[in-house]
Amino acid sequence: MPSNQALARLESLPRVPVIDAEAPGVVPPQVFEEGRPVVIKNLIAEWPVLDAKDRSQMERYLSGFWIDRPVVAYVGTADIRGRFFYDEALTGFNFKGGSAPLAQVFERIQEQEAAASPMSIYVGSTPVDGWLPGFRAANDIAVPSDQPLVSFWLGNRTKISAHYDYPDNIACVVAGERRFTLFPPEQVTNLYVGPIDKTPSGQAISLVDFADPDLERFPRFAEALEAGFQAHCGPGDALFIPSLWWHHVESQSDFNMLVNYWWIPEIASQATPAAALLHAMLAIRDLPPRHRKGWKALFEHYVFDSDPAVYEHIPEAARGPLAPLTDVSSRRLLADILNRLNQ
Repeated sequence: MPSNQALARLESLPRVPVIDAEAPGVVPPQVFEEGRPVVIKNLIAEWPVLDAKDRSQMERYLSGFWIDRPVVAYVGTADIRGRFFYDEALTGFNFKGGSAPLAQVFERIQEQEAAASPMSIYVGSTPVDGWLPGFRAANDIAVPSDQPLVSFWLGNRTKISAHYDYPDNIACVVAGERRFTLFPPEQVTNLYVGPIDKTPSGQAISLVDFADPDLERFPRFAEALEAGFQAHCGPGDALFIPSLWWHHVESQSDFNMLVNYWWIPEIASQATPAAALLHAMLAIRDLPPRHRKGWKALFEHYVFDSDPAVYEHIPEAARGPLAPLTDVSSRRLLADILNRLNQ
């Protein structure tokens, strides 16, 4: 598939299913049960913040909440075309970061609206309760967690490379138009993921430029396109992005704002799966093939295919961490892991 055909294929990907919100701020339960992306139309249509119809009105509304605490903002020259990414060597980045009050960020965004070659400005993942206290009292939704991480994102026309997040995610569009391109987790091999130890914003990203996909350099991206989806969301809409789904996000207006909700499954252990992945790279990945094959069988038995058959033949008092974890057994297991790491 030539690159121009790949771009056309990207533009015509199947749309993510769309449903209507059954009630303001209430996500239909089947959304979480099915575990696939879905657009929820008008989920936040009754949020008062949506009465702000342009950037200046949004600034006035948010100024009633924001505190005198700088946010982290990223700025790129016109040359990056809104794509916050690496430099050519993948050892640095094509943008600069700094801190500024939200009032100053709004001033800079306003300046770019009149610029012949506008810079790209992006404020990402800033906790709402910490920087906009009181906002959620008037603008909120219900998610399956008592303690979600609720963040806001704002800027002008930007592109955030395809990446995944561990938590489930509901992204609520407050201002501007956004286009999301999504791929299921198993497409990781076809997305040509970059470094995991030096990333633009914390998560590893796809190196494919979705505005100009280079299939000579990234030929398997054509296979990813066969599994991809796209969603277009405007103010009032929300997109459910399941855990580990890859998503590329393009903000298509001169001013954009999004509020998202992240949460993870409420289980006894809150250990981070990413840490286990990194430790597996350290301890298993470079072993000889026959060793990796053996460890793969053990992982499938004890982790990925685990069921009561793993421990039901063992007396209950002796099952330890083989049985479903409790708060006590998860703490004991963590202590054992830390002890082994320190040996």
